[in-house]
Amino acid sequence: MTSTQKPAQKAARRSGSAEKSFDGFTAEEREAMKDHAKELKTSARRSPRTAKADGESDVRTKIAEMEDADRVLAERLHEIVRAAAPQLTPKLWYGMPAYARDGKVVCFFQSAQKFKSRYATLGFSDRANLDDGTLWPTSYALTGLTAGTEAQIIALIERATG
Repeated sequence: MTSTQKPAQKAARRSGSAEKSFDGFTAEEREAMKDHAKELKTSARRSPRTAKADGESDVRTKIAEMEDADRVLAERLHEIVRAAAPQLTPKLWYGMPAYARDGKVVCFFQSAQKFKSRYATLGFSDRANLDDGTLWPTSYALTGLTAGTEAQIIALIERATG
């Protein structure tokens, strides 16, 4: 024991079970960071000619892996984004289906299961042209898709890419 270390501190460190350490990230967040590192490596190995097709395949594969409720939302959202903004390229971003312009993510779908949330999310990055004064939403809870909801999403996607 060093002269600056108190006996109680040394005992707490040794036991390991007295308190669980917290490193700032949840297991789900660490997994998303690992996904992103893997995506960057995969992307670096791909040919620029096949990147778009590969991104489409990656997104469809990730959507197919989702639980039923999230998968249904993600499949329909994928169709909506591809129709409303064909200039966006599908890609994975932190393990989530995302859509990019010039390699930069504009919007993404976060399944409820990914971060053990009670709802899925449609999110937009700072690359999206959604600015409206000094305050505007950048993500939306998504629990179902109705004709009205789809119309709102189409308007958001068109505005974000406009």
